[in-house]
Amino acid sequence: MARTAPSRRILIVEDEAALLVGLRDTFELRGFEVVTATDGREAARVMRMGRYDVILLDVMLPGKNGVTLCRELRAEHDATPILFLTAKGDEEDKVRGLRSGGDDYVTKPFGVKELVARVDALIRRVEVERGVTDTLAIGGGVLDLGALEFRRDGRAVTLTRREVDILRYLYEHRRRVVSRDELLRRVWEYPPVPVETRTVDIHMGKLRQKIEVEPENPRLILTVRGEGYALGKGAAS
Repeated sequence: MARTAPSRRILIVEDEAALLVGLRDTFELRGFEVVTATDGREAARVMRMGRYDVILLDVMLPGKNGVTLCRELRAEHDATPILFLTAKGDEEDKVRGLRSGGDDYVTKPFGVKELVARVDALIRRVEVERGVTDTLAIGGGVLDLGALEFRRDGRAVTLTRREVDILRYLYEHRRRVVSRDELLRRVWEYPPVPVETRTVDIHMGKLRQKIEVEPENPRLILTVRGEGYALGKGAAS
């Protein structure tokens, strides 16, 4: 069966309606899944409702400006690439954006080809840094992102897309513990408000039953009491 690569996901934050529509159409035509926001407060909420491959962020926004949003995201250890949209000739906006944690910028008015090229370059750079491929090596096994399989010791188990997303997120943040709330926001795309649910624990239990069947092997997913989950040391090489 042919594998379908997951679509890239972009968040566009822009308060000029015509420009926002044009940007949305441009990236949808190129196969992106596009999420939009038109002011700073809405953007702050949407940013925490899922994982994005890149964020296009206007500097001047009503409610909360782009520089503040970028600082807040970086303070949460979110390294999603951010490309600022700045006013023509406003060098101070560019400097503030980059110092706040932004990765690149384009000035208005900009050419569509240049913008798309810069977005593609940012995504490629991050994928190289993270070593993103169709497969991930976890705990002596291989997680196949396209086939939705985990293979170890000659045995293959089929996973759901959600289970693959959980393992992938834990792998991408393997240097630290990931909280239940973070998983709910980034994997399930829950809003950034306290939620009483055992969804994460239930899914973790089912996932462990599938991938941790060999008793002689160490646990692949560790529960850190009161904190959340992390890949085991042997799994997070």
